[in-house]
Amino acid sequence: MAEDPWVTIIGLGEDGPAGLCSASRSALEAAEVIMGPPRHLSLLPGLAAERVAWPVPFADGIERLLALRGRLVVVLASGDPFWFGAGAVLARHLATEEWRALPGISTFALAASRLGWPLETTGCFGLHAAPLTRLRPHLAMGARLIVLLRDGEAVTALADYLCETGFGESRLTVLEALGGPRERITRARADALPEAEFAHPVCAALELAGGPALPLASGRADDWFESDGQITKRPVRALTLSALAPRPHEHLWDIGGGSGSIGIEWLLAHPTLAATAIEPRAERADRIRANAGRLGMDRLHVVTGAAPDALAGLTPPDAVFVGGGLDTALLGWLETHLPQGTRLVANAVTLETEALLTNAQARLGGDLLRIELSEPAAIGPRRGWRASYPIVQWSVVL
Repeated sequence: MAEDPWVTIIGLGEDGPAGLCSASRSALEAAEVIMGPPRHLSLLPGLAAERVAWPVPFADGIERLLALRGRLVVVLASGDPFWFGAGAVLARHLATEEWRALPGISTFALAASRLGWPLETTGCFGLHAAPLTRLRPHLAMGARLIVLLRDGEAVTALADYLCETGFGESRLTVLEALGGPRERITRARADALPEAEFAHPVCAALELAGGPALPLASGRADDWFESDGQITKRPVRALTLSALAPRPHEHLWDIGGGSGSIGIEWLLAHPTLAATAIEPRAERADRIRANAGRLGMDRLHVVTGAAPDALAGLTPPDAVFVGGGLDTALLGWLETHLPQGTRLVANAVTLETEALLTNAQARLGGDLLRIELSEPAAIGPRRGWRASYPIVQWSVVL
């Protein structure tokens, strides 16, 4: 018979052991060591177990926990340890048979029960250690969000961020120490948050009003991205994202990132997507990072360097976009190094690159598309169509 797990992860609420199930209480009584944040440890009654405060940063506690192997250990976490909690991190460092979890009521469930909100239609975010800009794609008139925050000061920072993005009239409900004797609920508009000291643990519930919202469709307006003019313009970007055809859990290489607009819009398509932007100019690489962070896509990995040299060692892609700088050497590298089945999309403006794409399509197959766009421009007192440089797009599955 397999041995019982030596680690039990218990979700503890602000009401302490009173809100625990019988299995959780039994695990606490049998424990030889109890690890957890000082706040959680302070909620426990007198127990025989040794108490160990989990250190900050959190990662420093993993080694200390593993050194206790062979003893019965309880690790305390907040509410549901597997919903923006410590559970997933701990599980990665332990074998399946070494741990079990006894979750409590999540902060999201407690907040929804106070507000009367259906969780299935409410956005839930854990921003203990993540920037507030992660919310940007979700800020839209009428949306409801529940956001776990690092501390009381983050409440003011959240209200300020809502005002900066045009959502200052949103209704903000601050919920402190839910489920315990210190529970407190404060309601205000984001632009009229009272001067008060909010205490950890704290979350905020948002009923959003204002704007502008970030559009959902590919081909967002160019002014969402800062650039020095090196940007795949909106209509071409929409066609390019359509050709790249992002699918869940895929990884994109955006070679010659420019402003980062292709990589950012790829990531906006689905939360499981990953992307790497490769940009030879340092100032543009910095601008890509800034654009990605501002739009909540700070998970965009930016590599400063020129392809193909900068591509060595990167996580293999499922799709590759080359917006500029494609030559025979780069195309040859991509052909010989990319996994079979990789989707490649390349755009050309110059005659030389167009010829390269035409020859590549004749040799490797795929589709060629010529994109010609015109915009109205003044011709004396009247207007006429001013054509942009035509763009040739090649898309192929290698």
